[in-house]
Amino acid sequence: MALKLSNLSKLNYHCLFPRLYLPLKSLSSLVQNLNGELNIAANARNPDVTTIFQIIINSPSPESMIKCLDSSQIPLSNDLIDQVLKRVRFSHANPLKTLEFFDFVDKKKGFYHTQYSYDTMLYILGRSRKFEETWRILKEMRRKDPAFITPKTVMIVLGRIAKVCSVRQTVESFKMFKRLCTNFDVSCFNALLRTLSQEKSMSDARNVYHSLKHEFKPNLITFNILLSGWKSVEEAESFFKEMQDLKIKPDLVTYNCLIDVYCKNRQLEKAHKVFDEMHEQEIYPDFISYTSLIGGLGLIGQPDKARAVLKEMRELGCYPDAAAYNAAMRNFCIAKRLGDAFDLMDEMIQVGLEPNATSFNLFFRCFYWANDMINASSLYQRMKTVHGCLPNTQTCMFLIRLCRRNGDVGFGLELWEDMVLNGFGSLTLVSDVLFDMLCDDGRLDEAEKCLFQMVEKGQRPSSVSVKRVRVLMELTKRHESLYKLHERMSIFEHGRGK
Repeated sequence: MALKLSNLSKLNYHCLFPRLYLPLKSLSSLVQNLNGELNIAANARNPDVTTIFQIIINSPSPESMIKCLDSSQIPLSNDLIDQVLKRVRFSHANPLKTLEFFDFVDKKKGFYHTQYSYDTMLYILGRSRKFEETWRILKEMRRKDPAFITPKTVMIVLGRIAKVCSVRQTVESFKMFKRLCTNFDVSCFNALLRTLSQEKSMSDARNVYHSLKHEFKPNLITFNILLSGWKSVEEAESFFKEMQDLKIKPDLVTYNCLIDVYCKNRQLEKAHKVFDEMHEQEIYPDFISYTSLIGGLGLIGQPDKARAVLKEMRELGCYPDAAAYNAAMRNFCIAKRLGDAFDLMDEMIQVGLEPNATSFNLFFRCFYWANDMINASSLYQRMKTVHGCLPNTQTCMFLIRLCRRNGDVGFGLELWEDMVLNGFGSLTLVSDVLFDMLCDDGRLDEAEKCLFQMVEKGQRPSSVSVKRVRVLMELTKRHESLYKLHERMSIFEHGRGK
């Protein structure tokens, strides 16, 4: 029997909750983050991965790292390297130390990095703006096997560049791939457009498309990228018309993009017309189509109709997934009907679907805005113990800020220990709030312990947090702790100084 979630204390919520309807792209991003955090936990169970990871982040020099690797006697296989790099990526560990390890392995006789390792290394370097090293790795890939540089590789590199550089610089970088890619075709062009739509804006993607489309032959994927994520109905309809003019036949993804933009703009009548056209074309809506519709109904204040869509989906043989239930629960949260939202979570469990971090975050957001520490902590315990669901960074930020607001240091430390033990969430983001709480409360022992825990995990504390803890150490004359802090932080300085 499913555990009844709606027995949390009933409250009257007088605060005004913000709109919680997110685009599908945001939902997929949250799922990606959770998957990454799950990867860390899975890799942590492999002792060899942990050992190599610790050697990378703790070695003060390349020579020391090589010596430790040799003495560990761990065979460096492709699978192990892939897992270590994945651990580095999701732990935000030192990029230049990781590159030293990557280069050391690459020079071993008879060893060849996998395409996955190259792409992951490029992501790690690009995220830290190490673009000189990025292009050096790309040239090595080209020399060893040109087939390694795929549209996915192009998108990884351009995605990191687009985060910190202008659209013009991103496009210039894209053109540099012409000398590196064996097939510099529309798939690479699509990678550029996808990058711009995600990291810049749909308007930037549109402008670049019109400036370069004559050099490439746009295809269905091109238009599906250009149709996704628009806030403007007019812009989306314009691309759809151009697509038809080019005799490119729309598919399910195309129609889902149109339904999404109509629903976001509360134009439900047009969305229903798209459903009708799909049936005429014998293209049948999927759970993404219905999830957009559920979200749109919530935006026009019809959460009960949205819930009825879940039943309609099942009757049509399109069984709702967790995202569809989350969209329906979100509508009730917007309407401040948390009892109905919890009933939907019960139903979700009864049909065999497990609530995920996104499901719980809908309620944590409400509890945060209502300043409801009691129900937030109760739901967190239920999330962990009953459902075995790992929180993500968004969960942690709702909870730690709520702790800060209520002065609940004990729960803040419990959350931190769970994060350290189970490898979920960003220690760096949570630590800023936690250290403020601990330092204000004069709990220097706990602050010192937490700071060293995150350093051991390879995550760098912010300079503001380090300064606060250091000042308190100086005031209390903790000379040994100050020396230890300087020694541990030098790990990160080594990578920066190279």
